[in-house]
Amino acid sequence: MREPVKVVAILAASPALSSILAAVLAATPNLRVRVFESPIALQTYMRLSPVDLLVSDFDSDPAPADSLAGMLRLDERVMRREFQIIALAGRVTAAVKQASIGNGIDEVIVKPMSPKYLLERVLSRLKQPAPQITAGPYQGPERRGRLAAAPAGVLAARRLGDNVIPLFRDR
Repeated sequence: MREPVKVVAILAASPALSSILAAVLAATPNLRVRVFESPIALQTYMRLSPVDLLVSDFDSDPAPADSLAGMLRLDERVMRREFQIIALAGRVTAAVKQASIGNGIDEVIVKPMSPKYLLERVLSRLKQPAPQITAGPYQGPERRGRLAAAPAGVLAARRLGDNVIPLFRDR
C-alpha cells in the first residue's frame, strides 16, 4: 500500500537555506515540498491547499517563526488547521521558548544543523502527529500537562535554607 503524500511548506530567512532544505526534503518520495518567499504567499497557499508541516525561521525578517505561527494558528480560513510547525533558531533563549509555547510551535531546531537531521525530524513529526486542540480560536499542539511536577521531597528540602538536598528522607 502506498503512503499518502504529505505537504511540507518552507519559509526560511534566506533563499539559500530554503533551497538546501527543499532539495533534501524533496528527495523523499512521499513528501511534496513548497518553498515560499513571503508570509502572505504562504498564508494564501494554506487557505487554498492543505499543509501537513511548516518549517519556519526565527531569523526571518518579514515574519519571525513565532509571529508567523501565531498568525496561521488563529487564521480560521486555513484549510487544514492541524498542521505542525518546526522552527529554526540561532539560539534557544527563554524568550524563544516562551514565544514557541505561546504561538503553537511544535519543535525548535538550533541552527546550524544538518539538512539530513531536519529530514529526520520532519519524517518523525509526520509519522506521529502531536495531539491537537481543535476547539476555539486557537488551533495547535496540546501543551497542557507537559510539565511534570517536582517531587515533594525536593521542594521541601530546598525550603530548609541550604543548598544541600538530602538523598534519604530519614537522615
